[in-house]
Amino acid sequence: MRKTVTITTAAVFLGLSGFAIAQDQDPVKARQDTMKTIGAQMKVLSDMAKGTTAFDADAANAALGTMTEAAETIPVVFETESIEGETDASEDIWAYWEDFVSKAEALHEAAMGAEVTDEASLSAAMQGVGGACAACHKPYKL
Repeated sequence: MRKTVTITTAAVFLGLSGFAIAQDQDPVKARQDTMKTIGAQMKVLSDMAKGTTAFDADAANAALGTMTEAAETIPVVFETESIEGETDASEDIWAYWEDFVSKAEALHEAAMGAEVTDEASLSAAMQGVGGACAACHKPYKL
């Protein structure tokens, strides 16, 4: 159990570090780093949900906290319209900006509103944040 907490804590810390660095990079790299941070936190949650790692409510809530912080910045890191280089961002993001921002806000709210106390609440949190991710990825990710 202690090993799982240490590994999960390290993953959360690395996610936060990557998030902080993302704000000083080119727009595409900043977006990618923000999304990688969110993805890393989803991996922490999904590994627990699948039983790949032991259930740890503290680690799950830490992952949700990191996801909340990263999701809050999605409109900021996507503000500059750029699809240069390797990116999965659709031009529709900027054509339908208000909808995109509302979907980013929905992810922020889902992550912020989730609290994991047991495996059932982990499942509910996964459904909320997973649904918010999918709602944005379907129209705005190539």
